[in-house]
Amino acid sequence: MSEIEMDIKEHELVIDTLKEVDEGRKCYRMVGGVLVERTVKDVLPALTNNKEQMSKLVETLSKQMETKGSEINKFREQHNLKIRGEDSKEIEGKDQDASKSGASGVLVAKDS
Repeated sequence: MSEIEMDIKEHELVIDTLKEVDEGRKCYRMVGGVLVERTVKDVLPALTNNKEQMSKLVETLSKQMETKGSEINKFREQHNLKIRGEDSKEIEGKDQDASKSGASGVLVAKDS
């Protein structure tokens, strides 16, 4: 998703640049790994369409990710599953150990 969002920003940058250029000017576009010579008039609508399609795709993916996240949370609650480090007692214990050693963010092995 983040790669698609970066592509959208690149498309926006190119579209903004091409809007300021004469429509009859030559420009080059990569189509299927082949560099093709076109005019700005031909390329600009295609770029705008691609950007819109990618925006719709990002919206769809984010909705799917939200629904999957809620499904996972429901499944975890139904089956009483916990992830290590998620329990508040474990987190508090780790914070206290880190403050005792005086080195936060450093992994220290305890002798049992």
